[in-house]
Amino acid sequence: MAYATWDHPEPLALGSAPLPEYGSGSLADLLPTLAAGMAVPGMTASITELTAADRNCVFLVDGLGWEQLRAHPDEAPFLASLLGSSRGGTGRPITAGYPATTATSLASVGTGLPPGAHGLPGYTVRNPATGELMNQLRWQPWTDPAAWQPYPTVFQLAADAGVHSAQVSSPTFEHTPLTKVALSGGTFHGRLTGEERMDFAAEQLAAADRSLVYTYYAELDGAGHRYGVDSDTWRGQLMHVDRLVQRLAEQLPARSALYVTADHGMLDVPFDEQHRIDFDEDWELRAGVALLGGEGRARHVYAVQGAQNDVLTCWREVLGEQFWVASRDEAIAAGWFGPPDRFDERVYGRIGDVVAAAHDDVLIIASEREPKESAMVGNHGSMTPVEQLVPLLEVRS
Repeated sequence: MAYATWDHPEPLALGSAPLPEYGSGSLADLLPTLAAGMAVPGMTASITELTAADRNCVFLVDGLGWEQLRAHPDEAPFLASLLGSSRGGTGRPITAGYPATTATSLASVGTGLPPGAHGLPGYTVRNPATGELMNQLRWQPWTDPAAWQPYPTVFQLAADAGVHSAQVSSPTFEHTPLTKVALSGGTFHGRLTGEERMDFAAEQLAAADRSLVYTYYAELDGAGHRYGVDSDTWRGQLMHVDRLVQRLAEQLPARSALYVTADHGMLDVPFDEQHRIDFDEDWELRAGVALLGGEGRARHVYAVQGAQNDVLTCWREVLGEQFWVASRDEAIAAGWFGPPDRFDERVYGRIGDVVAAAHDDVLIIASEREPKESAMVGNHGSMTPVEQLVPLLEVRS
């Protein structure tokens, strides 16, 4: 009797995943490096290519990936002229961290900690205390911010050390829990338009001999999600960002450094069954799963008690050629969420029993549970270069 041959492809080796540059060139290393240059106690200058300045401004443009910027020099001539300045004049990018998503990245920026330490390891993750999925961007359902992320921000530590610290952003974000856990410390200044933020950020830089200022622009990311990074709307937003950066650069006070960076890149994913695998329509992927967290390219999968190994096996068999699929312990040990020796045990139950990070241009959507997210054109989250690599453009006065 002949037996059927195994027809599943060999799963991707976990060691082939391109890890973020935690500890030397990730978003979590940026503010500690700048603060160390301003003599803030306890800070380490891990991005060794950067030179200290008395006044530092970080302008984070949501969704401005390194590869997208390099591909659009005509729409962003000023930014393109700064590409060689990235990462201290090396002309190289830094990495976002895993997952490459806004809530995780903003927490990494503000706390100076990797995701496994600050504890915002995804778009949605399970709250071990309640068993519910928590959206860490919208902070729903509400939970105590100080308990969820107990570490002080770099802005707070800098302010305590006598550095003038300020955030200049949309008034909408002033009182959000995400701002509290990731970006608080010093003073928050709400300004509606991008131009107003640029002007006021320059004023805040000049307000003291030592200043640390953060400002933010979200609309490029919104255009990418809704219309894609190959759309005229996205290109128009990039042109606007280019003008904003130049406006701020031209107003820098003496002894200042401006750093333009981002929280993640983005890619467009086609709308077909080959590229968009619908969890809600796939009985194999649903089997044994209690909760589906994360987002399309960076999934946290929470199994029914006792089904963890079966779910891991199934997800590897079904998706292993298109996704890096790891158990919780494997992902932590591999350093996906930061160095294992910096992983905080309070975060352990927030990570999925199975973690799936996209390798190909694919998504695991959930058309019924996540209709809005499933309809997005542009997506991000995983460890591929198009999502992970972000600029660190520099202008000095």
